[in-house]
Amino acid sequence: MKEVIIGFLGCGNVGGGVWNLLDNFRKEIAHRNNGLSIKVKKVLVRDVNKARSCAVPAELLTTDVEEVVSDPDISIVVEFMGGEQPATEYMLRALRAGKTVVTANKVALALNWHRLQAEAQDKNVGLYYEASVCGAIPIINVLQNSLQANRIGHMMGIINGTTNYILSRMYENGEDYQDVLGDAQRLGLAEPNPAADVEGLDAAYKLSIMASLAFHGRVPFPKVYTEGITKLTAMDISCGKEMGYVLKLLAIAKRENNTVQVRVHPTFLPATHPLSSVNGSFNAVYLQGHACQEMMLQGRGAGDMPTASAVVSDILRAATAEIHLHPTFANTAEADPSLIFNDNWQSQYFIRLSAEDKPGVLAKIAGWLAQKDVSIATMLQKGKADDDRVPLIIVTHAAPEKSLRKALESFDAQLCTVESVIRVEA
Repeated sequence: MKEVIIGFLGCGNVGGGVWNLLDNFRKEIAHRNNGLSIKVKKVLVRDVNKARSCAVPAELLTTDVEEVVSDPDISIVVEFMGGEQPATEYMLRALRAGKTVVTANKVALALNWHRLQAEAQDKNVGLYYEASVCGAIPIINVLQNSLQANRIGHMMGIINGTTNYILSRMYENGEDYQDVLGDAQRLGLAEPNPAADVEGLDAAYKLSIMASLAFHGRVPFPKVYTEGITKLTAMDISCGKEMGYVLKLLAIAKRENNTVQVRVHPTFLPATHPLSSVNGSFNAVYLQGHACQEMMLQGRGAGDMPTASAVVSDILRAATAEIHLHPTFANTAEADPSLIFNDNWQSQYFIRLSAEDKPGVLAKIAGWLAQKDVSIATMLQKGKADDDRVPLIIVTHAAPEKSLRKALESFDAQLCTVESVIRVEA
């Protein structure tokens, strides 16, 4: 029987889930891993007197990080603190002490992956991070191992449960953004300060990690174009619904030869697309490889037990590995020099305008778009407003991002104003 001693950095909801899973699933873990026993020796917390979601014995709690990162008995350190600091420095100290690190921290990993991996490789220890993206969905393992015989050309994901819950409610019930956000906060599905989720940052950190693995080259977080959901309206969603679209906050990564695009933004999808039926707080990743063709992974992307499932799997993988493997691309702070980042991607666009209701306006709008090589696929007029301006919906054919922006800048505000622009993916 092999015993592996581990330490926790933090013990919030996910840490409590990991403790409970290790405790309650102990016999199954031993049976499935040749008698392996996982023992938690120390748990770093801010307040040893705080009530917790798990029954960690008081003698295991400490407020001194050195009792975790410097204990020679502890071989695996599991980080649950979240945020960039002090989590990154604590993980680096553990790695320098020759300990393998398991983390669910997408922020620390996306911003400091190069530092963490370099330290792990220097000390011949492991760095495991399955839970950093999509909770229980094993997307990291799929990209690192299962799809090694593939060139990934296209990947789209719903990788933030909070925004997917909000947009699902708005789509199903016609509710306003602020009302649904308030409910999500009351239900604990959104943080009191939801900016990281609703502004798209959470998804962008995750996409940086996923795209780096998918494209086998470092895609730093600042390279990810990011746009959130705070400006979306029930009217946008309703109009899109009438046209056969479902609105999602998508993380999109595409590669053609050495040119890549990485972006997070609200996106209309055809209602027939596999991702369109992923609702509530579920996550999903849809990808295409040259050999595997199309596939989609779906499941719980957050929550204490789904995330704990991924963390414990990493602990067991780390505890039983003879050699710790790391990505083989040049993991540096800067973008992989072999990759060319395209910020002028091709997309269709849903444009909602408030236009003057008089002859010739539609022709002028079509002309302004045509001057920048943007053509119209569909145009709808939605009723009539009290101020003699009407809502006008346009869906374009595929056009370059920069051409669309230049076209919109040329619009005469006295004749029409742009109320919203949402990208459309087939």
